[in-house]
Amino acid sequence: MWSVVSSGGVPAGERFDWYADIISREVMPAALSSERPADFQGEAAVVDLGPLRASKFTLSPLRSRRTPALIRRGDPEQYQLALLRSGVTSMSQQRNACTVGAGDLMLWDTSLPSDNTMHADGGRVRATILMLPRDVLPLRPERLERLLARRIPGDRGIAAILASFMAALEDHAAECEPEELARLGTVAVDLATACLAQHLDAEDRIPSEARAEVLLRRIHAFIEHHLGDPELGPPAIAARHNISVRGLHQLFRGQGETVQARIRRRRLEQCRTDLGRPELAAHRVQSIAARWGFGGPVAFSRAFREAYGLTPTEYRALSAGTGAGTAPRLVP
Repeated sequence: MWSVVSSGGVPAGERFDWYADIISREVMPAALSSERPADFQGEAAVVDLGPLRASKFTLSPLRSRRTPALIRRGDPEQYQLALLRSGVTSMSQQRNACTVGAGDLMLWDTSLPSDNTMHADGGRVRATILMLPRDVLPLRPERLERLLARRIPGDRGIAAILASFMAALEDHAAECEPEELARLGTVAVDLATACLAQHLDAEDRIPSEARAEVLLRRIHAFIEHHLGDPELGPPAIAARHNISVRGLHQLFRGQGETVQARIRRRRLEQCRTDLGRPELAAHRVQSIAARWGFGGPVAFSRAFREAYGLTPTEYRALSAGTGAGTAPRLVP
């Protein structure tokens, strides 16, 4: 669940100072300045993802600087990898500098001085950030320095998959249980590592076992993001990740289920969750099934009954009888 702070309830004349204090106390010490502090609006939120945290920000343009003195005062010792959702921002660090816009990714190191300016002509800035402890990335710091304050286009390759994952994380993390968030944290580390390694031309430096694990995590994330696509299956997954269908099936050996079985299980789990949600009670069973990629009511009803011992309609009725928020937990 996101923990949110917002300037909305603070008097207009105090909002910027309030926000600057929150950031320095709860995130890390930084010198913030604004050309129009009286008009400032800002919201920030964080969520724990097991080995890391994610944050999201929506705020009026400002300038943020980390000086050596501020670093000595407090340093979370993190790499922070941001996906800019809207606005324009410029960053400089370690003799590198870049300007990024919506859809781009950017990396910086909290242990090094930096200067980040959000441009007023770009409008309000919205960003999702992975706050990665330095020891979770299996890449040498001296190599990662090459990527600090460099624009990473988020519209192609592994970066596009990572950007899609981060956007979905911002939009749907509130729906996840703690154990699910921890698993997403592992996926986030793997995707970030793969993305940064690709941009360092360093994939060959990652052991083959680790590369296979990273690829498997990427595939799991891809499946999660495309469960609603009725065309999702081994051929589409293999083509999207530039591997053969045979290679895909080999990756899943030892996973305890085939590719198709994983897709089916996750679709059923999502349907079961939606059928137990009171706010979706007016939605037809078949529309919920179609939302998660099931093509026909007969096949869905049969699959659901095989998995949970009840038809979808029976499960929904039982869920309604237990009260809102306490849908029965059935184990396949």
